[in-house]
Amino acid sequence: MPRFFGPVILLLCLFLNPAGADDLNDVRSRGILRHLGIPYANFVTGSGDGLDVEIVQLFARSLDLEYEFVPTTWKSAIGDLTGRDMASGHRVPVRGDVVANGFTILGWRKQLVSFSVPTFPSRIWLVANANDPMVPIVPGSGTDREISMVREMIQGRDVLGVARTCLDPKLYGLDENNAGIRYFQGRLNDLAPAVISRDAELALMDVPDALVALEKWPGQIKIIGPVSRRQTMAVAFRKESPALRRAFNLFFMEIRARGTYQALIEKYYPVFPEYYPDFFAEYPVGEYAVGEYPGSSLRGKE
Repeated sequence: MPRFFGPVILLLCLFLNPAGADDLNDVRSRGILRHLGIPYANFVTGSGDGLDVEIVQLFARSLDLEYEFVPTTWKSAIGDLTGRDMASGHRVPVRGDVVANGFTILGWRKQLVSFSVPTFPSRIWLVANANDPMVPIVPGSGTDREISMVREMIQGRDVLGVARTCLDPKLYGLDENNAGIRYFQGRLNDLAPAVISRDAELALMDVPDALVALEKWPGQIKIIGPVSRRQTMAVAFRKESPALRRAFNLFFMEIRARGTYQALIEKYYPVFPEYYPDFFAEYPVGEYAVGEYPGSSLRGKE
């Protein structure tokens, strides 16, 4: 064989079998489950705990694996998981086995990764400074009508969002609604402070982050109303890791059945039942443990 073909074959092997693109047996052999996470709301607090941190720690323990937290960013999380940079398409090192930090299931993300069963419900709200003249809508007229009311109210106003996340205003057609779209360059956890300091007139926030902000800064922000229908969050896996995903789904259904998950919800999101009293009824234990499930894609405009 000519010496030229040796490096070519090696590169092809690396491309087809990127280092770290493991499924369950490979993760077991390594002995460590690598959790890619971003400090966000109470999913990953940045202090070594959080709802998703504890869930993945329990999952690792159920597999007799060591747990390792691997910090990432919203921009690089999918590349760190899949080994493929989203922006350039180039190969990058695989740094983790799961992404879990309040990761919303979106249509474009489903093309790149596989999601677990739903682990947390969400929705996108429009948030304003408490002293802003905009008056919150009165709920009860139905989700679609409430969204239309909010869209009418933002015409001519600046709305702050975050590109390539569930908080991107373009996902919900707000760029077609005569609103001034601005993209936040800071951390998602800093959206509420930006509204409080009036660096932004209005901002998009998802429900769990808004609930944390309302508790942390009482009386300083207000919820105007929804701009999206119901969404769900889940744990993301490589498409090449179906066994690991299946193991997590079964594990999650088990901690749901034992009440462990509900206890974690009460710890990190104590007001959760007030906003989503029907979540557990919508996703009964065991019914969607392995296959597809309702809410697996963002309803409406993606």
